[in-house]
Amino acid sequence: MTSIHDLTALELAAAVRNRELSPVEITEHYLDRIDRLGASVGAYVTVTAEMALDQARQLEKQDPAKRPLFGVPIPIKDLNLVKDVPIYFGSATYEGFVAPVSDSVVDRLRDAGTIMLGKTSTPEFGLPCYTETAISEPARTPWDVTRSAGGSSGGAAAAVAAGLAPAAQGSDGAGSIRIPASVCGLYGIKPSRGRISFAPIVPDLAGLSTNGPITRDVADAAALLDVMAHNNPGDLYYAPPPALGSFTAYAGRDPGRLRIARYIDPVVADAEVHPEVRAAYESASAVLAGLGHEIVDIASPFGPDMVPEFERMWFSFACMHPVAEELESQLRPLTAWLRERGFLTPAPDFLKAQSALQLATRFALLITDEYDAVLTPTVTQPPAPVGWFEDVDDPKETFERMKAFAPFAATSNVSGQPAVNLPLYWTPEGLPIGVMLSGRYGEEGLLISLSSQVEASVGGFWGDRRPQIWD
Repeated sequence: MTSIHDLTALELAAAVRNRELSPVEITEHYLDRIDRLGASVGAYVTVTAEMALDQARQLEKQDPAKRPLFGVPIPIKDLNLVKDVPIYFGSATYEGFVAPVSDSVVDRLRDAGTIMLGKTSTPEFGLPCYTETAISEPARTPWDVTRSAGGSSGGAAAAVAAGLAPAAQGSDGAGSIRIPASVCGLYGIKPSRGRISFAPIVPDLAGLSTNGPITRDVADAAALLDVMAHNNPGDLYYAPPPALGSFTAYAGRDPGRLRIARYIDPVVADAEVHPEVRAAYESASAVLAGLGHEIVDIASPFGPDMVPEFERMWFSFACMHPVAEELESQLRPLTAWLRERGFLTPAPDFLKAQSALQLATRFALLITDEYDAVLTPTVTQPPAPVGWFEDVDDPKETFERMKAFAPFAATSNVSGQPAVNLPLYWTPEGLPIGVMLSGRYGEEGLLISLSSQVEASVGGFWGDRRPQIWD
């Protein structure tokens, strides 16, 4: 028997348009599941039940026409501002802070008729690739709740994979959509640089970070990306609109025969690729070849010399959130360590690092732009046990573990290219391992078409699989 949480976002919207379900009924169903199951996966740091129900009641008085996600609950990551709602940025230092305005992407989602169930958990200032904080439960993958849901959109991915939201908004500065999507068995899109504005407050500076969708299937992600994509005056970057007029138009469209490059050597020296990750990579390659695409092995287009340059920028960006001096003792050890190095980085060194990464990108794109897409692993290991990244006393070692776990994803943040996580592989123990496809700048549409083709060929990414918590 189908339950409300079995339906995709687009199926829920269709049920609302056909008056088979009401926005209030859908919202109450998800709020009940969050109340019963939310703590077990650490998906939400704040649940906005009354606000969600009020939004749902208002929608029942409105016309859903031309609003493809009308009546669909979409939670917001706790790095994004929602007016009059507390925001922690994953940090105890922001206890009691209430957002004075909403991010423009939040306004876009609200205008599209989506309902905000709450704020999903994120690590402190979104810096780690795992979601463990001092203010909420660790975010856990529903496929094995002893293991991490990744980060920094760990709560968003845990919510979708546990059936606590049909889809979610996430953000990605070094893999923060694709890493959680991989370890939670989901589809996630990191859009092209400039596709989605960070207005009105968050700066886009080096263009590493962007918002994006986390979903169970490709069509939902395309529809969510259509809603989220926008620009505002003052944005530093701009991505060209989709040639077909919408990203939804690419879902289910034949991509044609493509040339797809692949490589599996991490840019981080000494990072080891787990045998199950290699198996996922080879399995995905076989699926793509079986669909008629040409698969070409290439060397990594980025060299290890880019890693210290990226680190300098990451240290500096760790300093972006102001923290009162008397509250600095509440920062987590990794955050304090990153910020210490960031404050010691001279401005000329930051600019030199950004220049070096741009130069590396120019040479890398001369290679990758010869192909329609590039296949790599998303992460190097199966989902990590909760606490594994921090079970050492030295935050530097935690940072080294992060680098070794997720060395592939950040390259597309540096280059600005779109990239997706495909949830195609599960280990014999039932743990999801994703693979990543990156595309040419501005060509999310082609990645969506290719992803749809792969999804159809394997019978849907989840097939008959469901995490135990689902039912």
